[in-house]
Amino acid sequence: MEPQATGVLLLNLGTPDEPTAPAIRRYLASFLTDRRVVDLPAILWRPFLYGVILPLRSRRLVPKYELIWTNGDSPIRTYGQSLARQVESELDGYEPRVKPIVRVAMTYGNPSIDAALDEFEAHSISELLVLPLFPQYSSAATAATFDQLARCLRRRINLPQLRFVRDYHDRSEYLRAMTRSLEPYAARFKQGTRLIFSYHGIPMAQVQAGDPYPLQCLKTAELIAQHLALPEDAWQVTYQSRFGAARWLMPATDQVLKDLPQQGNRKVVVVCPGFSSDCLETLEEINVENRRVFTAAGGTHFDYVPALNDSPDHVRMITAILQKLLSL
Repeated sequence: MEPQATGVLLLNLGTPDEPTAPAIRRYLASFLTDRRVVDLPAILWRPFLYGVILPLRSRRLVPKYELIWTNGDSPIRTYGQSLARQVESELDGYEPRVKPIVRVAMTYGNPSIDAALDEFEAHSISELLVLPLFPQYSSAATAATFDQLARCLRRRINLPQLRFVRDYHDRSEYLRAMTRSLEPYAARFKQGTRLIFSYHGIPMAQVQAGDPYPLQCLKTAELIAQHLALPEDAWQVTYQSRFGAARWLMPATDQVLKDLPQQGNRKVVVVCPGFSSDCLETLEEINVENRRVFTAAGGTHFDYVPALNDSPDHVRMITAILQKLLSL
């Protein structure tokens, strides 16, 4: 009996096609017109977006994207495609009745969700497993990804059976992988180095509407700190990437890093558990901009812990989560 093809879709948020102003503008436009991301009346938001934000921000981001572009492509796309290939190889043969076909796609940009669905249809899949690469659930990322997937499926006739992983912020496989990435720094934490868990922020309006994101961020940090046997005063949670004038989750990563040296904490290790792949927000915002903020304020040692990317630990983690779904 031939194994049945099963599609596995790893979803990330997105990236421009190239580090140029037009490409960045296209990407930002698709991202910032999503009501899950910016929940403002279109009649007020879109003129400001297209008339002010996109022309200015797309040009300003060019050197930042150029800085992180490696081997002719965006790291989030490169790592994602490598992760998909390795996970497919690991899954192959796990369940004899199933032939897994693993692809990565972006909620905004390329490779697109539609392109992945076309490929799955060509293989006549009957089931689709969807794993957004966002450990902590948020409306602005996880739910936005679900919306985009639903829009793409809406145009198709023969829909597969669908299973969607909502989050994995407290799963043992994820915590094990994150803890292992921090183990090389464990001795420093016992000598006074402070561990900063920096997550992408969201507006407080979304939290007040019931988004569980900050609770899941804190839970992840607490569990990792427990695995590392860290006392409560050795680590803290902060939020980065504020945008606009609305109130966002606090405390802000940049402000915390500015204040720590004056409080006697001159050595930090920064990890970003909400980012499955390194990207602009980690490689440039954290490892360049926030490093500069910390050292300018008197900090002496700043270490950024890379995202899981396409590491063996990340491959094992994603594979383990999917194997449980394939066995159901």
